[in-house]
Amino acid sequence: MPFVADKLILFGATGDLSQRMLLPSLCALNADGLVADDLKIIGTARSDHDDDSFRAFAADALEKYLPDDRKSAIPALLARLSYQTLDASKPEGFSALAGKAGKVDDGLAIFLSTAPSLFEPTIAGLAAAGLAGERVRIGLEKPLGTDLESSRQINDAVSAAFTEDRIFRIDHYLGKETVQNLLALRFANILFEPLWNATHIEHVQITVAETVGLEGRVGFYDEAGALRDMVQNHMLQLLALVAMEPPSSFDSTAVRDEKVKVLRSLRYLGEGDSVTGQYRAGAIDGTAVPGYDEELGKPSGTETFVALKAHIDNWRWKGVPFYLRTGKRLPRRATEIVIQFRRVPHSIFAGKGATTQPNRLIIGIQPEENIRLSVMAKVPGLDRGGLRLREVPLDISMPNAFAGVKKRIAYERLLLDLIEGDQTLFVRRDEVEAQWDWIDTIRAGWSEHGMVPKPYTAGSWGPSAAIALAEREGVTWHE
Repeated sequence: MPFVADKLILFGATGDLSQRMLLPSLCALNADGLVADDLKIIGTARSDHDDDSFRAFAADALEKYLPDDRKSAIPALLARLSYQTLDASKPEGFSALAGKAGKVDDGLAIFLSTAPSLFEPTIAGLAAAGLAGERVRIGLEKPLGTDLESSRQINDAVSAAFTEDRIFRIDHYLGKETVQNLLALRFANILFEPLWNATHIEHVQITVAETVGLEGRVGFYDEAGALRDMVQNHMLQLLALVAMEPPSSFDSTAVRDEKVKVLRSLRYLGEGDSVTGQYRAGAIDGTAVPGYDEELGKPSGTETFVALKAHIDNWRWKGVPFYLRTGKRLPRRATEIVIQFRRVPHSIFAGKGATTQPNRLIIGIQPEENIRLSVMAKVPGLDRGGLRLREVPLDISMPNAFAGVKKRIAYERLLLDLIEGDQTLFVRRDEVEAQWDWIDTIRAGWSEHGMVPKPYTAGSWGPSAAIALAEREGVTWHE
């Protein structure tokens, strides 16, 4: 049985992720009595703090990022916090961290957010200090490498100290309510699953659109680009959840077994199956914004937009294209999945002058969580001029459908699962490596064919070639 940790170490405790997400999530969990009364939280980073100054730092962050109705819970969380300064590149510092943690026989959870270059020394330091034993589990925040080879190096380093059942690779999209609701939609309703195949589905679209530019991630993003930053992890996880076979049960092994089958079935892209772009100066919501090269301060060949046409070579999805699109400085912020069903095989209404449209299921993940199914309905009237049909949306707004239920941010769920030992919403090593294998072949193809990002104006939906990628097959992007 998984153990419940009574200590939690947060690496990068003074960083942006900690301030915006981790500390507010822990405060919410604590306020709702979802963590044990004896849970101790130890922050660590290079920043020079003692316990009191870190608590003051955390209080400022919580005042800034917590909703007003949650701020009364701040003192209770601060009472759980302590701090140990640590330079992860220096092995000798880990003994002080171990001293701060004390005995870990009852269970320790570690949240590790660090640069890829520091994974190996950090894991070695934890192991040498006795912080990697059988009652210790570790959560790993991305990026986990820049390609398959570097990912394997990181995974090998972690596996040398932690068994796979104690390694929790984080993709925060999997903690979002609507992403998990995708599984409920498919596997808790007999309505959809019989239709969830190539016989009834024409194509699938997955879009992750951002309106922001670099936002302080200059160094990381210019090294990564859109393909590695968004497609390799978030978008491929969404694709796997859409395309997976029904697991035998809702547990970590069964769910992840089915996801990895999908990832291993991805067909390598052909020469015309991808488009890359880089934004130029334009306007977002009427406000002028600079181009990527201006924000960066130099010319760059890094893509800020990518569109792909993917195929899954198995029985369920034979011949069904999956269109993936992500980019920065697009017209609106949106993460959504569109399931486009096929047309009815024969319209009985054609003789009456009425046209039918194929059904479409739209699953909105952010900024609004909702599910919309378009169905055909008759327009009211006597029809003396002919029968009229029209698409009617059936909307399920999650906030309205579950009024009074407290909305949770992704990291609340993921931190609680890390503390309690539930791996279902975390990514297994074979998943990560299957994702990197596919991504590496795309990048190799770009290099082989000399592909460079096409310019697009900030505030547009990317290069015109991305529109053509879909329109060649008679598909229009959902906007």
